[in-house]
Amino acid sequence: MAMTDGLGMDVAIEAVGIPQTSSMATEIIRPGGTVANVGVHGTSVELKLQDLWIKDVSITTGLVSTTTTPMLLKLVAQGKLTPEMFVSHRFTFKTIMDAYDTFGRAADTKALKVVVTR
Repeated sequence: MAMTDGLGMDVAIEAVGIPQTSSMATEIIRPGGTVANVGVHGTSVELKLQDLWIKDVSITTGLVSTTTTPMLLKLVAQGKLTPEMFVSHRFTFKTIMDAYDTFGRAADTKALKVVVTR
């Protein structure tokens, strides 16, 4: 909130899927803002609807929309978006079960995105 002089974020993207980051996303959003929930949740999350309602906050849920994939690929090709910055772990096909384990325990392993290569 300090980064926005107390105004809050226009958009908060919850991509981790744990209650703490869901709560944070709804707390840092400005009036009229949007919380985009793309994290994969394994437990319930409490929403303070009385606070979100009065701020006119929109919440979207679900998987990442593939309608923006062509635009994202164009940005990568132009060097304007570097997906490497999101990669936290790398694995080979021989260790793919380790990749699943690491990503499945993302809160413990600090996994953001994993890359599997030959």
